[in-house]
Amino acid sequence: MSHTVEILSVGTELLLGNIANTDAQMLSQGLSELGLNVFWHTVVGDNLQRAEEAVALAKKRADIIITTGGLGPTCDDLTKNVLAEAFGRKLVFDEGSAERIRSYFNRIGRTMTDNNLQQAMLPEGCTILPNDWGTAPGCAFEADGVHVIMLPGPPSECRPMFQYRAKPYLLSLSEGVIASHTIKLFGIGESTMEAQLRDQMNAMSNPTLAPYAKEGECELRVTAKAAADEEAQALLQPTVAQVRELFGDKVYGVDVPSLEYVVIRDLKEKGLTIGTAESCTGGLMAKRLTDVPGASAAFRGGIVSYTNEIKAGVLGVPQDMLNRLGAVSGEVAAAMAEGARRVLGCDIALSSTGVAGPDRDDRGSEVGTMFVAIATPEGTRVRALHLGARPMRERLRTQTASHAFDLARRYLSGLDYGD
Repeated sequence: MSHTVEILSVGTELLLGNIANTDAQMLSQGLSELGLNVFWHTVVGDNLQRAEEAVALAKKRADIIITTGGLGPTCDDLTKNVLAEAFGRKLVFDEGSAERIRSYFNRIGRTMTDNNLQQAMLPEGCTILPNDWGTAPGCAFEADGVHVIMLPGPPSECRPMFQYRAKPYLLSLSEGVIASHTIKLFGIGESTMEAQLRDQMNAMSNPTLAPYAKEGECELRVTAKAAADEEAQALLQPTVAQVRELFGDKVYGVDVPSLEYVVIRDLKEKGLTIGTAESCTGGLMAKRLTDVPGASAAFRGGIVSYTNEIKAGVLGVPQDMLNRLGAVSGEVAAAMAEGARRVLGCDIALSSTGVAGPDRDDRGSEVGTMFVAIATPEGTRVRALHLGARPMRERLRTQTASHAFDLARRYLSGLDYGD
């Protein structure tokens, strides 16, 4: 049976924009991996009437409703009350949940106020989802042909509650096994990728193929359903192989977290080290590399050479080159990478320089004009980028860093890695 899912996020702070609704994003990604179709995202404030209206609408159009937020101890935490009323369930006190709440406060050394026990009031007959990451338990039940799952709102609780509590419940709704693989691509736009696969995607039913746009890159998720995992994998592998063949070296991995992860993995496998020299990216490359667990085995260090004085004085970029060309040029990017490789004593080095905006530089270079370079024992290569003036400054920096990582992963994979 194909399920339709609505995610209902409760909290006035979401409507006001005080916090981002990262719970809904996380849930959509996780549900997609399970082969469940999210058709609607709804956000409603801490208002009884509007929450009742939102639940009534969700009940009409979805057969799985997943809520986040509104399970806490204060008077505006009304999610359970509204859902219980809508589905004719009484709220009853669960002593086991109450004891877990008491134990939590004892463990952190804080006095528990009585209103915290409101969190132990749960819909009668529900499946309780214990919360080992906070106080409010989640719960799940089925009524009127609809499955309801309630999760706490704080992302530090919602994410593990979905992973370890809600996901097993959802898997129990499906006969057989759902499996998926995520194919990561860099260097192709989503529309171009989708155009090459549109007819095939429309014709597929099991497995299915779905595109996703990320920050400066693309994903394709292949999902299959079968009686057992071995059968599901047998359905998936031909499609994965076909996509790899179609897009060639634009595919940088399957089921890998990121470009920087691939770079660090490949460096470690080859026993090589890397360093960075950054201008426009302002340390973002170093930050992303060191976000990868185990990066210390391969990453030597980074230099943020934001001014020409540092480019010349630390990295050794010739002053006459800076005077003649300015900081935004392929020649300067190459000299920065070579300087970083020398100063940091690494096997390969990446560099970035460009105009991230909001204005042109003093030589008239347009916003979005970027250069990245890689210095290796075999020589130095440069990639010129024209990312356009419209993207925001942060996006330009992210895309520039990703292009630098793409140079590195291509070099490490023995692919063509320069323009």
